[in-house]
Amino acid sequence: MELDFDKTNGLVPAVIQDELTAQVLMLGYMNREALDKTREEGVVTFFSRSKNRLWTKGETSGNTLNVVSITRDCDNDTLLIKVKPNGPTCHTGTTSCFGEEEDSNRASAIRFIASLEEVIQERKTNPVEGSYTNFLFEKGVNKIAQKVGEEAVETVIDAVAGKLDTMKGEAADLLYHLLVLLAATGMELKDVVKVLEERHKK
Repeated sequence: MELDFDKTNGLVPAVIQDELTAQVLMLGYMNREALDKTREEGVVTFFSRSKNRLWTKGETSGNTLNVVSITRDCDNDTLLIKVKPNGPTCHTGTTSCFGEEEDSNRASAIRFIASLEEVIQERKTNPVEGSYTNFLFEKGVNKIAQKVGEEAVETVIDAVAGKLDTMKGEAADLLYHLLVLLAATGMELKDVVKVLEERHKK
């Protein structure tokens, strides 16, 4: 069944959601042409009611929304579009048009971790000369696991000693080396998160 554009006078609302964080970024409207263009180009295009024309998000700012998936609701008159945003979505400079700056900061942190994991996976597939990540991959799982252990111990020592400033650096090293270890053993962070989600349900 196709979208019912007639129900809403030729326009359907499109809820834009961050694919990684599930944060709602904005709400826009699409006509058939805007939806077709979005599907063809993989970048979100709306129909601007104020300008009375098609409007690609980020066409002037560069803060585009790359499409991950497009889903219709049960009434076939609303869209949910999951995206990977390139920069802040709102014209005010915030991640979401709905404010929630605390959530925006959290979303930014999650997005960075996901980006870092992608870089690590890319290094594994396409080694770069001089890369520390590739140095670790070349040394193998035992060396990487050793580094995880070392960074964990140093993080604990700083925590117990109350050295919170240096603890942040050690925790960052721990997280990075853990991501490398996951990649080296054929896993991803989502595999670990899935375990946490299952435990949380109990």
